[in-house]
Amino acid sequence: MRRSHADEPVLITSAAESSQREYDHRRKKYVVMMGLRALCVIGAATTYKISLWLALAFIVGGMVLPWCAVIIANDRPARKKAERVTYRADLRTERALPPGGDDSRTVDG
Repeated sequence: MRRSHADEPVLITSAAESSQREYDHRRKKYVVMMGLRALCVIGAATTYKISLWLALAFIVGGMVLPWCAVIIANDRPARKKAERVTYRADLRTERALPPGGDDSRTVDG
């Protein structure tokens, strides 16, 4: 039975993704890139008799992909910039109590 979109929980917070979920996502990216590297190595081995340039392209891809996979897998997402609260004097309004007019309202203790 497939779950519909309505069955998904509603996100009601601005909290970041859990570290375990983030790690799993990065690990999947790494596995995909290393799978592409394996395909490049196999492609280079099978095409060197057909086209040397194609085989060299596969070799370069097989050499560059591991480096890119490690960099991407170890990179965490950038932190989101929080809205900065700044003080602006021109928007400031006076927030003081008005001065008392008569002394009859004074409470003696």
